[in-house]
Amino acid sequence: MIPSVRSWCRSATLLAILAGPLAAVDPTQRPLVDISQPGSEARFINNAAEQVTIARAANNAGIDIAIKPGSNGYPGVAIKPEKDGETWDLSKVGHVAVTVTNTGSETVGFSVRVDNPGDWKANPWNGENGNVKPGQTKTCVVYFGYSWGKKGFALDPAKVSQVLIFTGNPKKDLAFRIDSITTGGEPGEGPAIPADQVRVKPKDGIILGAGSALEAAQVEGKGVAATLAADGGRQSLRIAAEAGKDGRATIKPTKGRWALQDHLAVRLKLRNDGAAAVQGKAILESNGGPSDAIPVQVAAGASAEVVVPFGAAAHVDPEVKNSGTRYTSDAASAVVLALDKGDAARSLVVEEVVAFVPPQDIPAWVGVKPPGDGEWTKTFSDEFDGTAIDTAKWNIYTENYWDKRTHFTKDNVIVSNGTVKLRYEKKTGYHNDDPKRHQTDYACGFLDTYGKWTQRYGYFEARMKTPRAPGLWPAFWTMPDRGVEAGEQWKRASTHNGGMELDIFEHLTRWGPWRYNIAHHWDGYQKEHKANGTSNAYVGPDKDGFITIGVLWEPGRATYYGNGRVMLRWENARVGSVQSYPILYMVSGGWDNSPLDDAQLPADFEVDWIRIWQRKDLAEAPAAAK
Repeated sequence: MIPSVRSWCRSATLLAILAGPLAAVDPTQRPLVDISQPGSEARFINNAAEQVTIARAANNAGIDIAIKPGSNGYPGVAIKPEKDGETWDLSKVGHVAVTVTNTGSETVGFSVRVDNPGDWKANPWNGENGNVKPGQTKTCVVYFGYSWGKKGFALDPAKVSQVLIFTGNPKKDLAFRIDSITTGGEPGEGPAIPADQVRVKPKDGIILGAGSALEAAQVEGKGVAATLAADGGRQSLRIAAEAGKDGRATIKPTKGRWALQDHLAVRLKLRNDGAAAVQGKAILESNGGPSDAIPVQVAAGASAEVVVPFGAAAHVDPEVKNSGTRYTSDAASAVVLALDKGDAARSLVVEEVVAFVPPQDIPAWVGVKPPGDGEWTKTFSDEFDGTAIDTAKWNIYTENYWDKRTHFTKDNVIVSNGTVKLRYEKKTGYHNDDPKRHQTDYACGFLDTYGKWTQRYGYFEARMKTPRAPGLWPAFWTMPDRGVEAGEQWKRASTHNGGMELDIFEHLTRWGPWRYNIAHHWDGYQKEHKANGTSNAYVGPDKDGFITIGVLWEPGRATYYGNGRVMLRWENARVGSVQSYPILYMVSGGWDNSPLDDAQLPADFEVDWIRIWQRKDLAEAPAAAK
């Protein structure tokens, strides 16, 4: 799993974390730093002397900052309380605002960050961006508890340790003046939410029908007449099309987008009350793109039910590297009925539009044998019976390359009732239960078979249940392991030279429980890195709430299954050919996630079983521990 982080705002060189206990002081004036006072420029700490110059502006108008290209990726300045070991108490206000004027000839993109004490790797800060053209003046406001306009780290405003003002490493000289650094607002305030970022969850998934309350402005007809009607508390939509014309009727949220991530499809109940048949398509639209178009055919005087799935309605061509729809259920923007042309006038009543989770039709082979022909042997499995993890099979410790705020501990690998739970909770402890290692405030369990079991090719499958708390990143995946003879760990697990990371199941909880990511990564994680896959794979729960995910890995081909259905297939000579090992893990974060919410912890990534098979014609010498 590649750690996707906003590294440009995490520069360690800007993070001179104060050691020891910190005493809080209450600022006595609204300016956090009164930069009109001579000598106040000494409060600004330079993080790159060869790149950043700090000077008092003419007439005490502010602090001039000049930044040159150089080796520091995030050159800038830090402002701290006057005495070492102190913090600002800003609990009576709601934000910090920094006003800058561009005094140079190049546009300046800058960031402002407000920090709490602590390990910078755990992201104890809030931040916001600004962009100011030559001659312009802009104010960048950091609201406590928000970053980049969204809910972020729950900053403690009573313990603000520093404010950072920095840019990315420029290609040309930059110059700007810091005019003011002030505090203001009310405790608990936040940024205004742009209309397109508002999310509305329809109660019980009902968009139209019994209990819905659509407004006329939410319905739009193009080439057709689209009219809302209500009868006894049940809304419906009538669509009328003239002879010889096509058109489309659209239902939209009142503002922003619908949040439909707890569902898997939208069901439309239709009734043709006209004298001519109606043909067309039903489509769902979203920020990510449209769903597959589902045919609509309703005979005169008949009724019909149309289900539009969030995921792909049919298997895609195996030569396509990226499969799945573009539809993003957490940002649903419209339900569309597009009517084809007809020889006569047509009339269609939409009686119901409801998001729901269809029952899953899971083939009998799932969990029992691999898909496809051949002579198969089960080579690795764990049913997680008993009360403790089998350490002959599994490692419970590793380095955390991903979120930096989570420590792995044996106490959060919980085996009971025939499953293993990797439990994520707010709990202070040492990484890998080693008092000599760093300490973090969040704990989780971890499992992999590195150095204990590997296999090249075969069918890898697990039955899992995802957590619901926001901000979590559970996954089932594989990495190469060439064995001890290959040398150091990074050489053993390299994704170069036939090695490949296979992300069989990678989930961000912001997506809702039924959407996940499938991916291949190869040729390292730097400038040569290559990847493909889909982040819009959808699969639903079985009768117990679990999903079963697998990959059939063959020479030159990887085929991914969700509940026994092909979700993605990639055929290419570059498909991994190095023996690999399975990994089950959960950390926080990810590239498209919500912030953690401590109130919704603990949360479990639960695995019922993992089973791996090998096909006889692909088997090598036994993949024993190396």
